[in-house]
Amino acid sequence: MEEDKKRFIQEFVPGKQVTLSHLIANPDPEMFEKLGITQAGALGILTLTPSETVIIAGDLATKAASVSLGFLDRFTGSLVLVGSVSEVELAMEKVNTFLSENLKYTPSVITKS
Repeated sequence: MEEDKKRFIQEFVPGKQVTLSHLIANPDPEMFEKLGITQAGALGILTLTPSETVIIAGDLATKAASVSLGFLDRFTGSLVLVGSVSEVELAMEKVNTFLSENLKYTPSVITKS
């Protein structure tokens, strides 16, 4: 009997950049349940290259605004911020600005849904 295998392909963008910045305002409560994080007014999703940048971004975000870290993965460069819509947006703006101005990263436009 043949077993179905799932394949995971991970793509890295060369250079230093904020690949994705997306704010989800008022997510469905089920999303928080599926993610295993405490419910709040917004989720901020960032993907950064190189992946270790999420450590810097997580530190910057929590110091810049009243947000908590829902998820941080230094191997994939994924960061999820949790808080009110305005605080998550502020944190994401500060992360993008700092990385762009101080570390010469290519920033990302913050999209919203």
